[in-house]
Amino acid sequence: MSTGFLMFLYEPARPAFLQVIEAVLVGILFSILLIKTSKFEIRNQQIYMKRSKAFAFILIGLLLARIIFKLVIGDAIHVEELAGMFFLLAYGMIIPWRISMYINYRKIEKELEEHIRTQPLPMS
Repeated sequence: MSTGFLMFLYEPARPAFLQVIEAVLVGILFSILLIKTSKFEIRNQQIYMKRSKAFAFILIGLLLARIIFKLVIGDAIHVEELAGMFFLLAYGMIIPWRISMYINYRKIEKELEEHIRTQPLPMS
């Protein structure tokens, strides 16, 4: 996604400051769905992410929200500017989700280490 920021070198793709704030805040709001449905589990002394049945619905919901936003505000905002706003929305959604995933991973990792430490060694 870091190369996506190059779009902002193109003047028409730069949203106004208020639009940037709006896009990032909506992204943070949408990230709550991802955070709530993303869980880790321990299997065979390894950490795995559980598959979420809600993921497909969230993805489709985001697509529908994007289409609705585009239809509603597409006439008021230029296409390039709208593309920049959707990029910022996605970035505003992914960053909090990744931070949350990292924090949750570290918690599960500590639980796994504690479990391994307290588990008796097998006798040969």
